[in-house]
Amino acid sequence: MIEDLRILGLLDWLRHDLLMTITSCEPASSDASFRRYFRVKGPEGQFVVMDAPPEKENVATFIKVDHLLKAAGMHVPEVFAQNLDEGFLLLEDFGSVDFLSRVTAENAGAMYQDALDSLFRLQTGTSIASCGLPSYDHALLTRELGIFDEWFLGQRLDIEMPSEIRGALHGHLIASALEQPRICVHRDYHSRNLMALEANSPGVLDFQDAVIGPVTYDLVSLLRDCYIAWPERQVEDWMSGYYRRLLAARLIDCSLEQFRRWFDWMGMQRHLKAIGIFARLNLRDGKPGYLKDIPRTLNYVLAQADAYPEFAEFGEFLRAKVLPLQEVAA
Repeated sequence: MIEDLRILGLLDWLRHDLLMTITSCEPASSDASFRRYFRVKGPEGQFVVMDAPPEKENVATFIKVDHLLKAAGMHVPEVFAQNLDEGFLLLEDFGSVDFLSRVTAENAGAMYQDALDSLFRLQTGTSIASCGLPSYDHALLTRELGIFDEWFLGQRLDIEMPSEIRGALHGHLIASALEQPRICVHRDYHSRNLMALEANSPGVLDFQDAVIGPVTYDLVSLLRDCYIAWPERQVEDWMSGYYRRLLAARLIDCSLEQFRRWFDWMGMQRHLKAIGIFARLNLRDGKPGYLKDIPRTLNYVLAQADAYPEFAEFGEFLRAKVLPLQEVAA
């Protein structure tokens, strides 16, 4: 009934406040938050309307970051109208075809080049001194790693990581993140949030949690995507090519080996968080669809645990304690 009232309120705003004629209103998508999206049509055209309950979501932040990313040259939705009190936004419609549903081995080179170009515009076109975004600091990194411990290990598998292994793991990953050059971070830059468009692709979505943080975060989010895996040689080519662009732009001043290490360890931090979020979405929010993405994401973590001796004990813990239980839970 509450959801019905939200839809009624949304339609009332469109029809009576914006004086739009709405001939259809259909669910467009939902995401891992409390936001919902509806595609509305009428004589004025086709739009997407965001429904973001004010007690759960901050629409003003979405608008602020939308303007910031647009100024940097990213293709983000136009905000045509807003109702901050009710949590409604009337947005440009990028359609329903995301990178995940469009990309193939044959077109990946061109599509990912577009995505990397868009990311480069964000990173070179945003002043971290004046953008007013929060910092991806020690406290936030710690909280994110705790999602894996609480929701995946504790709630889903009913086990606990030994404190000495957890302390070393968190210490290495947080230190690596904090020592990187800082830039504007979209924070969820992956194939489901990049829309495949005929012109000026990609259309970029789900950016409201942007922060100032590590230079490799969005890059590893894109290239080691929780929803699609690419051959490691291809990932290496994309990563090293982007490294050279950053170096030429003087956003970084480090060796490729150092950059690769940052990239790998940043990926491990992000993937541990994602695994915890997938478990939480199932257990707390009744969204089991994300569970199928845990094995792929866990494989990324295992690969880095094997690649770096700093994570050898963590890798042993995963194989001895976590993998057997995860297979049963799956």
